[in-house]
Formats: sequence, structure tokens, C-alpha cells
Amino acid sequence: MTGSAFARTARLASLPLGFAGRTTLGLGKRVVGTPANLVLDEVQRRTADQIFSVLGQLKGGAMKFGQAMSIFEAALPEELIGPYRETLVKLQDSAPPMPPATVHRVMAQEFGDDWREQFPSFGDRPAASASIGQVHRATWSDPDDPGAEPVDVAVKLQYPGAAKALLSDLRQISRLARMFGVIAPGLDVKPLVRELQDRVAEELDYSLEAGAQNVFAAEFADDPEIIVPRALAHTEHALVSTWLEADSSLAQIITSGTQDERDGYGEAYVRFLFAGPRRTGMLHADPHPGNFRIMPDGRLGVVDFGAVARLPEGLPPTMGRLLRHAVDGDFDSVLEGLRDEGFVRSTNDLDADTIARYIGPFVEPAQVEAFTFSREWLREQTLRVSAPTAEGMGTAMKINLPPQYLLIHRVWLGGIGVLSQLGATAPFREILEESLPGFADELQD
Repeated sequence: MTGSAFARTARLASLPLGFAGRTTLGLGKRVVGTPANLVLDEVQRRTADQIFSVLGQLKGGAMKFGQAMSIFEAALPEELIGPYRETLVKLQDSAPPMPPATVHRVMAQEFGDDWREQFPSFGDRPAASASIGQVHRATWSDPDDPGAEPVDVAVKLQYPGAAKALLSDLRQISRLARMFGVIAPGLDVKPLVRELQDRVAEELDYSLEAGAQNVFAAEFADDPEIIVPRALAHTEHALVSTWLEADSSLAQIITSGTQDERDGYGEAYVRFLFAGPRRTGMLHADPHPGNFRIMPDGRLGVVDFGAVARLPEGLPPTMGRLLRHAVDGDFDSVLEGLRDEGFVRSTNDLDADTIARYIGPFVEPAQVEAFTFSREWLREQTLRVSAPTAEGMGTAMKINLPPQYLLIHRVWLGGIGVLSQLGATAPFREILEESLPGFADELQD
């Protein structure tokens, strides 16, 4: 085991030991008369503090798991989740690029020792970085069409050893399910970890990404608002795609865009996310604004199809029906549907009134013709559900996340977050009626 791998394992192994110590401490306090709910609150806070502190120091699978577990952000105080979130951002931003010698070695491994014949020009410095790899700009000559002119391409290369590190970390994390059960008793973590392991395994195989990307590229080939680059060549650890010569990204629109740009690109962004399952049977599951590029002709270019939810039947109609019931104020039906889908486990005592108070404000964007998202609105909802009350954190801790909804949940929260950062006004209800099965059907009944 390498030194870095040993250090990762040691940090993960420290978590159960700390948990055992806190549990013993809590039992001692109860013996001397401290109320049980205060003891549980302290154990939860200390456990969460250690979990997120350790995960925040790690890369690989631990970091992936930490990102996927963003559901905890709504259930934990800012003083716990804030430093963790900052550490994740720092890790993502500070990943050192592969040295040119390593890049050349990877290219030879993936495309053969004569790889420069296929790539007449190749930029040694990465043009962009991804979570498990980096992207280089190059030109590519199709070996099956030697007479054709080279084309500008993006070459995505996986970091050597990334697959082994990711899967190793996830195996370690799968042993920590009991600890997550302390800070969110309603969450069944083990199947979530299994689902994450399966999805990460897919993300590591660039052949699968190439297939998904080309399905989207073909479906959106003539779309007036969206463009997806074609995958031209691939191996398991390398992907060659047509280069998108973008002016900027959605991230830059968030920083300095006009209100018209925020509204227009915000609407195009969310329409694409919802249209994917209906048009391709897949959901683009990495809604980070850096993956959405502003093209010179005004279209939105979409990249990075490593994380996709495969939904051959489209988004689950139950989602639309439950959201429609919530819009209509029928929270008895909402609670029944949440129990049927596994969001509320049979052992939890949630009632319709509590669900109404918890979910109700989130439904606002679907209740009006056009809704203006804002940081203030999102912050208000986050503070409301993380408040140390029965309707806030008490309810959040009783909500489960079924594994089949893991990536859908990630996209839903991520998409709402980006719209709120944009401060975009969008016809959200119309988009739901168009692309969310079950929502418009209920509307017509």
C-alpha cells in the first residue's frame, strides 16, 4: 500500500473509533441525568463534525461520497457543513495537473507508441480539469480516413490510479453506514453507498461516457438552444471529442452576466436537464455550471457525460404526481406517495401536516407562471429546514433517499442551486408540464 493510500485508509479507519468514544460519552452523560435528546444532539453534532472533517481531507471515493451526500446539508447546522464545503471546493480547485511526461505516457498507453500520428498537435498543459481526469486541446486525424483534415478536439485523460483509489475509498466508506445513521436516522445509507459504487464504476469507464455523449449529441444535433460535442474516439481511460470553442461558461454568467443572459441561459439550462430523460432516456447528472458553455451563436454547449442516470422510461411519473399533489395542497396523498416510494420509512411517525410545513415552500416555483429564483430564497429554505425544530432538522432527519433517486436528487438540488445563483426568472411550471411525467396529467384531471 502506498503512503497516500495508507493515509486515506487511516483517516477513514479513525471514524468508527471516534464514534465509539462519543457514544460512550453520551451514555455516561445520560447516567448522570442529562436529557436523552440533548445527548443525542451532541453525539450527532460531534459525529457529523468528524465525518465531514475527515471526508473533506480526502480525495478519491471519499470526496465523491461526500459530494453525493449533500442531502446532509439541509439537515446540519452551517457551522458543521460550512468548513466541509469550503474544504471540498479547495480540493477541487487545487488538484495539480499531470506533468507532461505522465501525460505522454498515458497517451502512449491508450493510443499506442505512435499516438502523435493520430494527434498532429497536442497541448501538454491541460485546458481544463475534471474530477478524475484532465482535458487537453489537440488536433486529431481519423485513422479510418487518412485523407481527411485534422479536426480540433478535446482529449480527456483519466488520472493514473484514479479508478483504484476511488473504488478503494468507497469500499472503506461502505463500512461507516452506522455512523451516518446517527446524524440522519431516517436515511438508509447502505443501499445508497452501493448505488454510488455502481455509478462511480460507470463514470470511470470512458467508453460508457462516449456512448452516452453520442446519444445526446445525435438527439440535440439540430436543437436551436443546445449543442453537445461528438465523441470521436475512446478507450476505457481516454475520450476524444469535438472541441467546443466557447466564449464563456454558465459559471461566468453567474458572476457577471446581464439579467437577460441569466434568464435566457437559466431557462435553457433547466429545460435541457428535464428534457434529457424524455428525449434520450438519460439524465445528465453533473449540473455544475462549468459543464455548460456559452457558444458564439448563443447556444448552450454541454460537456462531461460521465455521470448519467439511465432512465429508459424517463423520469419517474411518481415525481410529477407527488409534486402536483403538493401544488394542490393534498399532503395526505403526498405522504402516502412518499411512503410508497421509500422516502419515508415505515418506522417514522411523520404526518401530513409536518410534511406540508416542510415541503410546502419548496413547491413555490411550480405554483406560478414564472418564478424568480434567488440566493435569498434558497438561503431561506435552507435555514428553515436546518433549524433545530421538529419541522426543520427533526423532519429532515426522518427523510430517506431511495437509491434510484440518488442522481435525480443531485440534479434537482444542483439545478435549483444554479438557478438561484443566476437569479433567473424562468417559466418553471411550464417546463414541468412539458417534461415531468405525471405533473401535467394530474393538472388535467
